[in-house]
Amino acid sequence: MNKEGSRFVKTSNIVKVEKSIRLLHRRLTNIRTNHIHQATSAVAKTKPRAVVMETLNVSGMMKNRHLSQAIANQKLNEFIRQMKYKCEKRGATFMQADRWFPSSKCCSGCGQVKTHLKLSDRIYECDCGLKIDRDLNAAINLAQLAV
Repeated sequence: MNKEGSRFVKTSNIVKVEKSIRLLHRRLTNIRTNHIHQATSAVAKTKPRAVVMETLNVSGMMKNRHLSQAIANQKLNEFIRQMKYKCEKRGATFMQADRWFPSSKCCSGCGQVKTHLKLSDRIYECDCGLKIDRDLNAAINLAQLAV
């Protein structure tokens, strides 16, 4: 019914639906941008001496076709950019740890590196007796990197 010769024409209902979809996407983008602003401001307002973030292999993560759209929507580069300028504004130093820095494989107590650590191992256990959550261990290692 909406054909003119061999091509389709947009009916007014299609135009309305496209407009509502465009507005929905704009709203989601604004929500994500607002969240980035709030999160970076919250970190910068605590007045840290230094902020350390790991460099991520975003291009490698984008190759996963199931996760690529979700990763692209997170605006990781924008988060880093805002964190940098807000740290400079507050007088804190901003560092990015190398992608290959073993933050979660290195013991925060003695410095021993475990080469074979699976992602499923959520608790880091070292020979020196340290037993700590893997993410907390990585955070301590990154904090020690800033010093």
